Amino acid sequence: MAALRSLALASPISHCWHPQSRSPSLSGIVTWAVHGSAQSPFNGQSVHMPRMRLSPVTRNSKVSGPITMAVKPTIQFIQGTDELTVPDVKLTKSRDGSNGMAIFSFSEPSVFDSSGEIGDITGFYMIDEEGTLQSVDVSAKFVNGRPSRIEAKYIMRSPREWDRFMRFMERYANQNGLQFVKK
Repeated sequence: MAALRSLALASPISHCWHPQSRSPSLSGIVTWAVHGSAQSPFNGQSVHMPRMRLSPVTRNSKVSGPITMAVKPTIQFIQGTDELTVPDVKLTKSRDGSNGMAIFSFSEPSVFDSSGEIGDITGFYMIDEEGTLQSVDVSAKFVNGRPSRIEAKYIMRSPREWDRFMRFMERYANQNGLQFVKK
């Protein structure tokens, strides 16, 4: 948070909102100002824009608003093709919490059924509403010349990456009926 504050103060662009002004004509004015600085050759002028006033909703009026789309948490080996097999997941974390690893083990994954028609395995993709986590550390195990298991490793190198991964896993576990078992 401290880094964000110092970045905002160092930026040549600042944003101010004046929710209550003494002058009724300036009430709710949003101000964007570009200031010159020693580090930047750019100079600019302030721009003032009045706040939008929304009309009250009446009985017969149509209300439109933002549409929120929930993304189902999923795992893919081929982008665009969801893996239907639910994996066993093993987690390890360093004592100081600075890094960790997740090992996903898929027994008889569905990707082998469609990889010949759709394409090759390009990586390990964990997709949810926040975005995509990915790894290229994917290995396949074969028994009697037939694919039987895929193992994928996802390495987290910071507490922030660990937290992001755990948010994905919580969503994925809720979607697929997984539960955490501590050894």
